This record gives sequence, C-alpha cells and structure tokens, in this order.
Amino acid sequence: MKTYITLAIISILITFSACTDVIDVDVQSAPARLTIEASLDWEKGTSGNEQTIKLSTSTPYFGSNGNSSVTGASVTVTNKANGETYVFEDQNNGQYTTTSFVPVLNGTYTLEVIYNNETYTATERLVPVVDITDLTQSRNKGFNDEDLEVNVIFSDPEEEENFYLFKFKERGDLLPYLEDADDEFVNGNEISWYFEKEEDESTDKKEAFVPGDIIDIEFYGISEHYYNFIRILIEQSGGTGLFSSTPVPLKGNCINESNPDNYAYGYFRLTEMVKKSYTFQ
Repeated sequence: MKTYITLAIISILITFSACTDVIDVDVQSAPARLTIEASLDWEKGTSGNEQTIKLSTSTPYFGSNGNSSVTGASVTVTNKANGETYVFEDQNNGQYTTTSFVPVLNGTYTLEVIYNNETYTATERLVPVVDITDLTQSRNKGFNDEDLEVNVIFSDPEEEENFYLFKFKERGDLLPYLEDADDEFVNGNEISWYFEKEEDESTDKKEAFVPGDIIDIEFYGISEHYYNFIRILIEQSGGTGLFSSTPVPLKGNCINESNPDNYAYGYFRLTEMVKKSYTFQ
C-alpha cells in the first residue's frame, strides 16, 4: 500500500510540474532622465558655504543597474543680483560640491547644469524661516490620545504668506517623515505643529514613541512653488488609497533649454532651516 501511495504522490507532482507555464509580462519602460537633487539649505548659525548638488539618471523599477550616478556634468549656481557664480566641482560619484557659496536671504539664484550637450536651468529664491521657540510633548493632539507626540512651536510672521517643510526622523530610523504646511488659516499666530509616529503599512503595526526616544527635527522655509511640488510628492509617496489620485511623473522647476521634451526630474530649492532634537520624557 505504501508503494502505491508513494507512486501516486510522485505522479501528482510530475503532473503539476508539467502544467507550469512561463508568462512574460510586458512592463512599461521610459527613457532615462536626468534627476537633479539641488537642495541648498542654509542652517541658521552657520555660514552655509558648503553645499552639495546630486545628479543621477532615472532607472527602471525592475532594473538591475544600481549605479545611476552622473559624472562629467557642469554645474553652477549664480546670484542674479550681483552676478556672482559658484562652481560645483565634480566628485566623480554623482555629487557636485562647493565650499564658497554665499547665501543671501530672499536672494534669487539660477542653477545651470550642462549634461550630454544639453543645458538645464532653474531659478529659485532663498526663503527665510522663523526660529523654533519651543519643543514640547503631549498625548492629546494626535489620532490616538494614548500616544506620545512632539510639538514644534513657532510664531508665523503676519506680514507675508509663508510655507513650511518639516522633516522628522527618529534616531535609528532609516528614512525621515516629511510634512508640509502653510499659514493660510493661521497667519500671524503662534503655531504648535504636532508629529505622531505613523502606522507602518508594510506590517500593519504602529509603534508609538516611548520615553527615551530621540527625534531629530528640521524646519524649513520654502517657496510657494516648492510647496506645491513637495505636497504632491508627499501625497504620492504615501501610496494610493480609495480616494487617492493616480501617481504621475512629477516635474520640478528644472527646464531643459536645449530640448524641452527631454525634461529632468528633481527640483532646485534654496531654504533657510533650523535643526533641533527632542528626547521624550
């Protein structure tokens, strides 16, 4: 009897193996595009002279080439008010650096990148930011009144429209959380912006902050154009839900002057920013 059972099992396995088909799926592809990561951030209390711009090319989602760094490009930033130009030197790893940048609040700067005989340009203003006046913790502002949250407190200037970007990163985490804000309904008031740890969609688990956790906070003043850009990017990076819009290629402010159809990804921004850290009690 055991022999018959063994033969039957072998026969079934052979049958299922013989029925296995290889299905080829055509995956949409797109031409590789230049990606410009040009975030010139001036931390309060520093000279801001050291800045880095990163260049790479977009790669297919299922591609096997992990190195998309761009070398051999020409990268400069020019202060439009006085014509002073800062050359970003090629480090041969996709990074282009300078140690002579001079940040001027509300100054307008132009980025020029020359790559593969095509010229990309972008223009942006260096946006100031107010100081963080206090950091506190609470449990009653978030989605769960039992979870700890950090509160970033600052006073919004009354005489102008302001747009902000927050970057929250717990010590030990790989990636930060980004949140955008504007002062449309709170202009001229003291603002308390809270951050509570979000649910991990990959595991359906939510690990709240506990006493002893340290969170690093970066607070940026950003332009309205960059606010509109980063808001869509944050929304798309959160995945698609029932009421979410379908993700589409997101164009920044970098224009290909030589061949407009061959546009670049990324953005050229200039910001003043504040760094703080908070330890939960």
